Amino acid sequence: MTEAAHAARPPPRDYDALAHDIATWGRELGFQAIGIAGVDLSDDEVRLMNWLAAGRHGEMDYMARHGASRARPADLVPGTVRVITARMDYGTDAARDAGAVLQDARKAYVARYALGRDYHKVMRARLARLAARIAEAVGPFGHRVFTDSAPVLEVALAARSGLGWRGKHTLLLTRETGSYFFLGEIYTDLPLPETPIATSHCGTCTACIDACPTGAIVAPYELDARRCISYLTIELAGSIPAPLRPLIGNRVYGCDDCQLACPWNRFAQPTAEPDFAAVRHGLDDADLVDLFAWTAEAFDARMRGSAIRRIGHERWLRNLAVGLGNAPSSPQVVAALRSRADDPSPLVREHVAWALARHGAAPG
Repeated sequence: MTEAAHAARPPPRDYDALAHDIATWGRELGFQAIGIAGVDLSDDEVRLMNWLAAGRHGEMDYMARHGASRARPADLVPGTVRVITARMDYGTDAARDAGAVLQDARKAYVARYALGRDYHKVMRARLARLAARIAEAVGPFGHRVFTDSAPVLEVALAARSGLGWRGKHTLLLTRETGSYFFLGEIYTDLPLPETPIATSHCGTCTACIDACPTGAIVAPYELDARRCISYLTIELAGSIPAPLRPLIGNRVYGCDDCQLACPWNRFAQPTAEPDFAAVRHGLDDADLVDLFAWTAEAFDARMRGSAIRRIGHERWLRNLAVGLGNAPSSPQVVAALRSRADDPSPLVREHVAWALARHGAAPG
């Protein structure tokens, strides 16, 4: 945040009124809620450092590399005194029922958040427009926009700004709409009033812990990413540990089981955002065999504008091979796997061989 921004800013106005206006502008831009957090995340910093020390971040080296800066907004963006947080719902009633897809082992389950347009692009653009609207009101001000794009403790900031509370699965929860939403932030030097912190409403419920297929929620509010299906199918670059492959089932990109089990998600509302309401390329109800046939060119073309594209075709095939290994045996499944038994990628070949062995089939 530059000295020029401070010098050019007009005399301070009523920051309470400005905070109210920001919430109004946020809703006009399609956000369901706006909050304002302070920058003291010392308690969350302790939790983060203990999590990193235990190695529960797996191969997500960027988390350890940034270290404590994730919990110190003013270190990440000098001059930050407040963080404006935003929530945008993504649930859609256009998609096939998630439970039905999970129960049909011939299908490929894709996390519901990834069925529409890449949220990074949508959220970042809307937050930038919100920042521009603030600048129209107060003149140039120091700020920086984030959407899951830097070392930011999004859930901690959202909880401290009153957008919800951290659930036992470590995701943010609200009584109004459960947890099917994206989060974004604007780090700012404006001394806005902080919004009240929300109280927790998980009580004695352990539904999310009980539902996790791989036991990744090792205790309330504690996640071991190394066992999390979202980590294994998205963040992990290499081989998926063999003992965990049967537990993944047909989940080929992410996992929603802890959210599907959460009672608060009974109150989730369909999004009004067109970019999230639409289902791209039938990924809510696609056959594993059909997706496994995609070439690298087809994957790149069809996943353009999707969050899925960033894992690349090789990891996509790896994940699908695991799903096919867990699918009911059929000539079609075995033929699909055999078609890639000699794939140029050692990673793909390894998972295809595992899958064929699950079906008692030879590579060729």
